Amino acid sequence: MTHPTDTATYFICATPRTGSSLLLGLLDSTGVAGHPQAYFRAPDEVAWAERWGVAHTPQHALDYGDFVRAALAAGRTGNGVFGAKLMWGTHAELTTRLAGLHPDLAGDEPGLLEREFGTRIRFVYLRRDDILAQAVSWLRAEQTGVWFIGGKGEIGSGKATPADGQPSFDRDAITRTMRTIEEHNTGWERWFEGCGIEPYRIRYEDLAADPEAVTLRVLGHLGLVLPAGRHITPSHHRQADRLTDEWIARYRNQER
Repeated sequence: MTHPTDTATYFICATPRTGSSLLLGLLDSTGVAGHPQAYFRAPDEVAWAERWGVAHTPQHALDYGDFVRAALAAGRTGNGVFGAKLMWGTHAELTTRLAGLHPDLAGDEPGLLEREFGTRIRFVYLRRDDILAQAVSWLRAEQTGVWFIGGKGEIGSGKATPADGQPSFDRDAITRTMRTIEEHNTGWERWFEGCGIEPYRIRYEDLAADPEAVTLRVLGHLGLVLPAGRHITPSHHRQADRLTDEWIARYRNQER
């Protein structure tokens, strides 16, 4: 039996290393907030299509309408709620593909999303105050190939390959990554403003300090209630360690 809620679809909007995978797993564990994943990242499209049995050509062309319908089927819980993650840039990939299905709405990103996902859409914006720590985490993930530990069958980089080396401190790379984070954060803010969207805002620091409380807050924003007897449980493991702290200290001390 399904129970209608205030929300049919929600998108977690984020940048890398803000705890987005952690939050997705926590929301999934509630049993009422969909099965949120990064379904619409272009490099992973074929892998998702193959998992769902969506046909594609040897050149990886597919019917995007079929792809979205398969994502909705995979990402919904029994109450009809669908969740997905959008990193900065992924929203443009998604709406560009949707414009191919609905050329009458080309250029109207909110309209395209509503056409495919319904009018009851909410946006949760997850960002991190400490962009130095975020940049260090991002650089280490790029160097090792380890973007998350644990999870529930995500498609994407989850573990290092044998060819990956040990992470090495690179002050210039950290600085470049911090600039990228600032650009992405600015991009999200401008997109929300341009689309007339007021997202529900979550800080990584709050999520890391009390994952259960933040998850309950998000549920409340979505008009959802944790079922009796259900427990909020993480499926991802914390990756920050002493090396992360050492790199942050070295950067602040202007070491190379």
